[in-house]
Amino acid sequence: MRRLLSALCLALATGVIAEAKTIRYVSDSIEIPLRSGASLRHKIVRMLPSGMAVEVLDTDNDKGFSLVKAVDGTTQGWMPSQYLMEAPAARDVLSNTQAEFERIRSENASLKQRLDTLATQKGDVESSFSQLSADNHRLGQELAQIRKTAANAIVIDQQNKELQERVVTLERELQIVQQENQSLSDRSARDWFLLGSGVLLAGVVVGLILPRLRVQRRSRWGEL
Repeated sequence: MRRLLSALCLALATGVIAEAKTIRYVSDSIEIPLRSGASLRHKIVRMLPSGMAVEVLDTDNDKGFSLVKAVDGTTQGWMPSQYLMEAPAARDVLSNTQAEFERIRSENASLKQRLDTLATQKGDVESSFSQLSADNHRLGQELAQIRKTAANAIVIDQQNKELQERVVTLERELQIVQQENQSLSDRSARDWFLLGSGVLLAGVVVGLILPRLRVQRRSRWGEL
């Protein structure tokens, strides 16, 4: 618990210290030398460009110098306090504003180009959608026709099967009729043969009997 409170207090203290940082900006008039001490006699450690943001660590009001550190944390030294401003220089603000404006304008141009591209793509998509709709309608009609044709084919196939069965039945009936005709033909030929044989036999019998009858009649007439 104590460790938690200590950590919380440390975090709050760090936050207060961080919020208490004093940020100033280098004057936009000239580059300002950053020295190792609070006087013009000390060594220059770096030239600070105008408009650069620095953190004020200490101020010597008697000498008119402030101990500052570059916000990037690379350099620390003393510089005249008169060259520190509470706000960025107007020139830097204008430059940053112009840079931001150029960035926004470039983004705007990119967005317009992107919008044109999207509009073109939208037109292509709409055209493709119209084509797909037309193809879908055409395919639907073709499918309906195929289904109708398939239904007709089923009916025709059924009719063909029925006709085939009818043909088989008729062929069987024809075969039976042909067999009956053959039987009748054979019977007729046999009857004609028997009839012819009977007639021939009768002729023979008559031929044999008739002469005898004539002889008997002559004998009887002679006796009379």
